[in-house]
Amino acid sequence: MSDAAASANPLRAYGAVTAAYWAFMLSDGALRMLVLLHFNGLGFSPVQLAWLFLLYEVAGIVTNLGAGWLAARFGLAATLYGGLSLQIAALVALAQLDPAWSVAASVAFVMAVQGVSGVAKDLAKMSSKSAVKLLAPTEDGVLFRWVAALTGSKNAVKGLGFFLGAALLGLAGFKAAVWGMAAVLAVILIAVVLFLPAGLPGRMKSEESWSGWRSKDVRVNRLSLARMFLFGARDVWFVVGIPVYFQAVLSDGTAEGRREAFFLVGGFMALWIIAYGVVQGFAPRLLGRKGQPEAETVDSAVFWSGLLVPVPFVLAFAAWAAGGTAAWLTWLLVAGLLVFGFIFAVNSSVHSYLILAFGSAERITRDVGFYYMANAAGRLIGTLLSGISYQLGGLALCLAMAGVMALLSWLAARRLRGA
Repeated sequence: MSDAAASANPLRAYGAVTAAYWAFMLSDGALRMLVLLHFNGLGFSPVQLAWLFLLYEVAGIVTNLGAGWLAARFGLAATLYGGLSLQIAALVALAQLDPAWSVAASVAFVMAVQGVSGVAKDLAKMSSKSAVKLLAPTEDGVLFRWVAALTGSKNAVKGLGFFLGAALLGLAGFKAAVWGMAAVLAVILIAVVLFLPAGLPGRMKSEESWSGWRSKDVRVNRLSLARMFLFGARDVWFVVGIPVYFQAVLSDGTAEGRREAFFLVGGFMALWIIAYGVVQGFAPRLLGRKGQPEAETVDSAVFWSGLLVPVPFVLAFAAWAAGGTAAWLTWLLVAGLLVFGFIFAVNSSVHSYLILAFGSAERITRDVGFYYMANAAGRLIGTLLSGISYQLGGLALCLAMAGVMALLSWLAARRLRGA
C-alpha cells in the first residue's frame, strides 16, 4: 500500500487515527469501570479484583512485542482495524457472562475476556502512536505538540469512559451497558474503515524479522525501564486501592447507596483521568519550550520524575496515621492524588515525546512496541501489587508501594543522562 495519500494530507490522516483512538479509549475506560464496580458489588475481594485485570496487562506485554512486527509487515491501518475488531469481540463475549456461574468460573472467564481487550488496546495504541511519528511534519516542535495532543486527548476521552461506565452500570445494568458499547464501537469501526485515508504508513521491508524485538538503542531501553516503574507507581493505587476505599467510604450498603457510590467513584476516576489528559495536552506549553534539544528534554524527565516521589509517601503516611476511613483523609486523598496526576501527566508526556524522538523511522513500530511492552509490564506489576498490598496493609501500604515505584522510575530516568 502506497504512502502517497497519507503523505499528501497528513492532518487528515492524523485526525482519522486520533478519532479511531478516541472511540477505542472511550470503550476501554468504560469497560474497566464496569468490570471493577460490578464485581466489587458482587463481593469480590481486592485480590480477586486484581486478578480480573492481570491477563489484560500480560496480554499487553506480549502484544506490544508482536504488534510492532505485525505493523512492520502489514501496515498500521491493519493493526488499528484489528484492535477495534478485537475490542468488539471482547464486549460481545463479556455480555455472555452468567450470574449463576461460580466465583472461580466468573474470574477465569472475565480474565480471558480482559486478555482479549488488552490485546486490542495495545494494537490500537501502538498503531496510533507510531502513525504520529511517520505523519508529523519535520518542523521544530511539531512532533512534541502532535504527540501531546494525541496522548492528552486520549486520556481525557478515557476519563469520560470511566464516568460513562459507572453511569451505564447504575442506569442500565451490566449486560445492557456492554451490548450498547459493542454496537457503538462497531459503527465506529465501519466509519474508520470508510474514511481513513489510503496509504497510512507503517509497513516496512519484507525482511523485517521477529528477532529484533529489543531496541538496539540504549536510550530506548532505559526510557522503557523508567516508563515501567512510572506506570507501576500509578496502578498500584489506581486499579484496586482507591476505588475500593472510596466505595467503602461512600456507600451505606443499600442498593441506592451503592448506585450513588458508583457515580461518585466513577466521577472521581473520570476527573482524574480527564485532568491528566488535559495536562498532557498542554505539556509542551508548561515546559515552555518548542523543539527543545533531547538533552534538555531528558533533564525535564529527570526533574519531573523526582518531583513525583514524595507525593505517594506523604499520602501513605496520612493513611497510616488515620488508621481507617476518615473524612479528612478522603479529602486529602482527593487533593493529593490530583497533585500526583499533574506531575505524572507531565512525566508521561515527556516520555511519549522522547520515545518518538529516540526511535528511528526505519524501526519506529518496533521501538514503540518495546516501549509500550515496558508500559504494560509496569501496569501488570502495579495491578498485582494493588490487590496484594491493599489486602495485606490497606490503603497505606498501596500508597507506600506507589512511592517505591516512583523512586525506581526516577533512578531509571537519571540513567538517561549517561546514554
